[in-house]
Amino acid sequence: DDDIFSSAFCENSEKLINVHLFALAAKYYSLPSLGVCTPLEDVLEALKGDSEGATGIKPDEFMNNKKSHEVQVMSELVDSIANYCGIKQVIDIGSGKGYLSSFLSMQYNLKVYGIDSSSSNTNGAHERNRKLKKHWRAYQSRGRENLKSQSLEKANDRPVESEIKCKMINEEHLNNANSLQNQGQAITQDLVPSCSFTEIAAPETSTETEGDLVSGTQSHETKLSEENLAILNVLPAGAVEDFSSSHSNCGELCEEEKVQRKMISLKTKAKQSSESNLYFPLTSCITAETELNDIITDLEDCMMVGLHTCGDLAANTLRIFTAKPQIKAVCSVGCCYHLLSEQFENQEECHDQVWGFPMCQYLKDKGWCCGRNARMSACLALERVAVGQMLPTESLFYRAVLQVIIEEIYGVTKSDRHVGKTFSKSSSFVDYVRQSLKKLELDDSKLTDGYIMDYYEKYKHRMNELEAFNMLKVVLAPCIEVLILLDRLCYLKEQENIAWSGLVKLFDPVKSPRCYAVIALKKQSCS
Repeated sequence: DDDIFSSAFCENSEKLINVHLFALAAKYYSLPSLGVCTPLEDVLEALKGDSEGATGIKPDEFMNNKKSHEVQVMSELVDSIANYCGIKQVIDIGSGKGYLSSFLSMQYNLKVYGIDSSSSNTNGAHERNRKLKKHWRAYQSRGRENLKSQSLEKANDRPVESEIKCKMINEEHLNNANSLQNQGQAITQDLVPSCSFTEIAAPETSTETEGDLVSGTQSHETKLSEENLAILNVLPAGAVEDFSSSHSNCGELCEEEKVQRKMISLKTKAKQSSESNLYFPLTSCITAETELNDIITDLEDCMMVGLHTCGDLAANTLRIFTAKPQIKAVCSVGCCYHLLSEQFENQEECHDQVWGFPMCQYLKDKGWCCGRNARMSACLALERVAVGQMLPTESLFYRAVLQVIIEEIYGVTKSDRHVGKTFSKSSSFVDYVRQSLKKLELDDSKLTDGYIMDYYEKYKHRMNELEAFNMLKVVLAPCIEVLILLDRLCYLKEQENIAWSGLVKLFDPVKSPRCYAVIALKKQSCS
């Protein structure tokens, strides 16, 4: 308890005297130990009821492993929420190069608006989107040829088996349709004490669901080769539905089945022509006061998402969500905690400012403040360090000694300029210092190489101290992240129009350290 953990520090000097106890306390107050998160599997089960999730494509070919992992996991959740709420429009805040947006559009047929403040990111997203569509068309064309060839072979080899399969498919189609009618009611109510979806609109069976059913049954008709399966892994759902419905294995179809398939084929083609461009990158700076109608002219019922939204953008995403009736759900993964603005960090009164922290009234009433150093620590990755990905001690040492030089020689204690990734471009400590001084617009001619190296020699014996200090910061990082995430969750709990909100661990923290999503769904009555 708190009394036991407090003995990790000296009562008089307040210095740390028990590192082991300090580490235990940090673990005790981390999100996994507090038990406040809702498991991702439980959320997906509650959203989908008894239905089976769509087979996700593997985007490894179009992005690195980290981004592929993030996009694949988050897009499945976003699609499940969108289906549950009966919406087809998604707004991706801080969309960057459009990895998540384009994937949601092409794989799940969602209409996505990706908004980013950087025009270079938006232009890059446009170009990437164009290239992806070219890939998709190529895969689709190759897939049609392979499926056509294999379908003809199988039809010639096993005509009797095809007729039997056709009959089985018709029966299974009817059974699946009947079970789907009650699917909306089969929602898990008791994931955790606070997880209840009862006030949210249940999904209804639609013509699109019918299309999905037929597409699903057709997968039983053709046993695809390994090559075909690999192709299907990178096709959007609509493309698979289109060509698989055109090449059936059934030798003879009953008239009812023929009519059904013809109708679905027409609907699919009409839908694809009207939604040939489902992803729209836009450039705009998003604040808490942003009017989405000014940016998106055809704004309708939608959900808002953000994959690693930076600093205050994560907080503003939640504020916009609660304020705009059209936004029915939100799924936000924040990052860059060090860039959050804090209401109580400075003593200056700014009544009109909207702050990134704290958000909830509980912490506001207490005047809670983290401070930049604590927020910087929250960005560290404990799980990566735990598996051997150690901190860059040498670059941190360079940066620490540089700060001493700047303060003692130039009298500068604060600057709006940044050193950035100078260490990786430097050949030595002297080179690092000179490049950094130029970036900070300070005259490096004041210092000789020998004088610079004197500072290095003076402090190099303390490098172990620096490493130990940074390891303590890493251990404490999850506790500070907890405070920021719980503040956002509490803010949502304070709103009257929210049906359910929770924290969900989406990603493998070794692959993606900022792995927690803040998720919320509005009540049905709020429209």
